[in-house]
Parts: sequence; C-alpha cells; structure tokens
Amino acid sequence: MQQTLIVEDVPEAHNWIIDGVSTAFPDTVISSAFCARDANELLDKHDYNLALIDLQLPDGSGVDLIERIKHATPATVCVVVSIYDDDQHLFPALQAGAGGYLLKDMPFEHFVRRLRGILDNDPPLSPAIARRLLSHFSDSRPMPEHNLTSREREVLTLIAKGNKLTDVASSLSISPHTAADHVKNIYRKLNISSRAEASLEATRLGLITPP
Repeated sequence: MQQTLIVEDVPEAHNWIIDGVSTAFPDTVISSAFCARDANELLDKHDYNLALIDLQLPDGSGVDLIERIKHATPATVCVVVSIYDDDQHLFPALQAGAGGYLLKDMPFEHFVRRLRGILDNDPPLSPAIARRLLSHFSDSRPMPEHNLTSREREVLTLIAKGNKLTDVASSLSISPHTAADHVKNIYRKLNISSRAEASLEATRLGLITPP
C-alpha cells in the first residue's frame, strides 16, 4: 500500500484509524478528509491503493464515495469503518464495491490485523459483520432469486424427475394446458430451454437430489 485515503469526520475516530493504518502499513502515505467534499477534492487529484471510509458524513454518504472510487479505480480497496452493523448500512456499501467492513468498537490490535490481511487478499471484516453475512447467505432462498411461484416449483420438480406434461397435470390436478403454461414460465424465468437444463437447475436449487 502506497497511498491511503481516510474519510472520517469525528476527530477521535479519525486519529484511531490513522494510527491503525500507520501501524499496519508503516510506509503508506495518508491523505485525510473530514467530509465528502474534501474527499472528492482529493480524489480529483490522486489515486489511492486503500480507502477507509465512514458511511455517515456531514455532507454526504460514504456509499457515494465508494461508488466513485470503484468506478474510477477498480483496484482500490475500499473499506468501511463504521459504528453501524445493520443490513441497511452493510449491504448498500458492499453493493457499491466495498471490499471490507470494520466496526469502530473492535480492539485496536484486531483492527490492525484485519488491515494487514489485505496484503494476503483477505477481506477485512469484523467478526460481527462476518457472522451477519454468513447468516444472510446461509438462508439461501434460491426460488425468490428467480421469482418462481410455489406451483412453478412443484412443476419444475416433477419435470426434472422425468415426468411428462400429462403426468405433471395429473399429479397436480391441473389441465395439461395449465401445466404447459407453467413450464413456459419456468423456462423463461430460469433462462433455460430444455428438460436437461431444468433438471440441472432443480438440482442446483435443491429441489431434487442429484443422481
């Protein structure tokens, strides 16, 4: 790391982050910004290897800064340093391109250790944030991803097992025409065009057990 940008409006927190960065990367050159305007002025002049950004700034959002940085210099590692650990702050920051999320209440030595992990391509995440991410993604809800209805899930399961349309209709007490409409919608939503692909998708989504 050669150039680091720190964006934090609270002086005590700003100094704490500076100390952490200086300890983790003694050779880095640090630029400080206490508001979004200052940060944008610095970004007009310099590219940074690392940016540590608070989300709540007096004149703007840290998420907007992350989006600007990642658009201009995708290789820049943007790390949120915040007091907020809720989904409303976490996921917009990650979607904007943040490569890490650290909480200000973590012990200083842990903060330094997480920063040093960047050199080994380890995403700097506070333990509480890592647990929240695991909890969010462990509850994998693949069907809403494709917006399949419960009936379409039933139809997909049956055709993936090799049932003909007439068999599907009989099993679900619907007409063959209705079954065909369900299959058409399933193929469109999953962007597939064959029974083989339907079987693969049903397996991937956990509807059937792979043979």
